[in-house]
Amino acid sequence: MTVVDTPSTTLREATIPPDGMYEGPRVLRRLPEGWEERPYERFEIVPLGRVIGAEIRGLDLSRPLEPALREELNRALLEWKVLFFRGQHLTSEQQRGFARHWGELETNPLLAAGSSEDVVRFDKASGATPTFENVWHTDVTFRTRPALGAVLQLREVPPVGGDTMWADMAAAYDNLPAEVRERVDDATAVHDVIPGFIRFYGPERLAPFQEMFPPVEHPVVRTHPETGRRMLFVNTSFTTRIAGMEREESDRLLSYLCRQAHVPEYQVRFHWQPGDIAFWDNRATQHYAVNDYAPHRRVAERVAIEGDRPF
Repeated sequence: MTVVDTPSTTLREATIPPDGMYEGPRVLRRLPEGWEERPYERFEIVPLGRVIGAEIRGLDLSRPLEPALREELNRALLEWKVLFFRGQHLTSEQQRGFARHWGELETNPLLAAGSSEDVVRFDKASGATPTFENVWHTDVTFRTRPALGAVLQLREVPPVGGDTMWADMAAAYDNLPAEVRERVDDATAVHDVIPGFIRFYGPERLAPFQEMFPPVEHPVVRTHPETGRRMLFVNTSFTTRIAGMEREESDRLLSYLCRQAHVPEYQVRFHWQPGDIAFWDNRATQHYAVNDYAPHRRVAERVAIEGDRPF
């Protein structure tokens, strides 16, 4: 009998499961450790997922938010990461007014503007042209100060398809193997505008934006500025490499980390109706617009809120 001498797997290789997923029971912790859970007094909340996503009922977002209501909604956002409001049918100005309760609005020169420069309008028929869909991502991490959050409203909804999914990146971090957490807790990663937009724009059109948004480094694991919770902060659209690692090692680890958004236990999926609103915490989530509605039209408007520098 011939014995084949096969090299053993190194400890470093063994810390990343080959299929990219952690096998076994998962910790599904919705709230930060030590967080006091209190009832909501000014609206009804209906959970849509185990750790992420809840529908808010009993509010008219076209009306100004009193400070106490704003604070309670902010607590709901921190606890559920994405909030849904059915049938609001806000004007662009009302949508902007709601978002401004959380800060100044962000402009994005890479995307088509709606009624004003801080309103992004997505108006397309699936399959007609390449679209900003089909990829898990966190918005604008190529900025020094990525968006705090975003408010998205669907103006026109296809008869079938066109859902959006969100993933809780705190849950993703909680379930990393201990050996992987040790490798990424103090690591930083490079984020670049080019990978996220190269499939839509040619190099000449992208060149000015590369000067406007040079590559930046953010922590691989960021700390939420309001809850103190640790969260994975890398994504396939804009994160290009982990700083200080050889390319092969960085690619392998980064691929593994990005695939954590694919775990169903960390996700919520929302089926839109006209006039529905989604408000998500961009610091704590990734999202994915499902492009499955050809040949129908889908029209959405989004406003984003300026954020802080990740730490």
